[in-house]
Amino acid sequence: MDFDQLETFLEVARHASFSRAGEKRFRTQPAISSQIRALEEEVGARLFDRSGGKVSLTAPGKAFQKYVEETLDARKAILASLAEMEHIPRGEIIVGANEGTCLHILPEVFADFKKQYPDVSVNIKCADYAKILDSVIDNSVDFGVVSLPVADNRLTVVLIHRNELVIIAPPAHPLGKRTSATMAEVAKFPLVIPKAGHTRDALDELFRDRRLKPNYTMELDSSELLKRFVAAGVGVGFIARSNIHEDVRTGILAAVDIADAQVRRDMALVFRKDKAMSRAALAFIDIAVKHKSTEMMVPSVK
Repeated sequence: MDFDQLETFLEVARHASFSRAGEKRFRTQPAISSQIRALEEEVGARLFDRSGGKVSLTAPGKAFQKYVEETLDARKAILASLAEMEHIPRGEIIVGANEGTCLHILPEVFADFKKQYPDVSVNIKCADYAKILDSVIDNSVDFGVVSLPVADNRLTVVLIHRNELVIIAPPAHPLGKRTSATMAEVAKFPLVIPKAGHTRDALDELFRDRRLKPNYTMELDSSELLKRFVAAGVGVGFIARSNIHEDVRTGILAAVDIADAQVRRDMALVFRKDKAMSRAALAFIDIAVKHKSTEMMVPSVK
């Protein structure tokens, strides 16, 4: 039994799939199956039920999962502790963030971090807001990067990026030729909006407070898809300003200020208050906060 087998076991357990675990571990399904068979032979129990075309943990498998998680957490703590003794950040940090954040906010932070600490591995898990917070709470990620507000009192919240919501439209659209527009003016056009999340909640509230009946022509769970459909002329939309700098620069989209409201989309780094932070994790927080300070000195691109 080795750590590699244990990590493979957890991937199969998490995804209830040998093929999905293979994708995560960059291995073939037969290779994953071979590792699990070797584990089952060593522990003397069947860990997964493969009947009925589904993969699920058996009772011994569920008990084994608890010990595996504790073992891998202990290994991570040992490596971090030894690295601390050398005063050199090493090991791994795992960050959860959504698609837009991964594409438009974090790359510069990660690049700066890797330049300064090349021996630290960085793992990014892309998920939505709720799943990111769940991952932080269950310790499957070290940090989450989410939009404010965050109300969970189990978490420490560190502001790392200031942002705001803007209207987006094709440059040739009637709104695309303007610098600002009211919510009533926007409500006259078909709207492409997020399916759920903070932005959707804020938009629903803005329209409701103004007694407006918007035409939600398309609801999407991807900010990149939302931009593409708006650019194609399906409708106008709303998105965080930082997500469209390149699109505005190249003339694909126009950014229009909301004239009668300001919707903040500030981003924060969140982690458990009771989490023992490694030197690498503390270094990452420091760099993320410094990027926020630098960003505040640069005027917004409008």
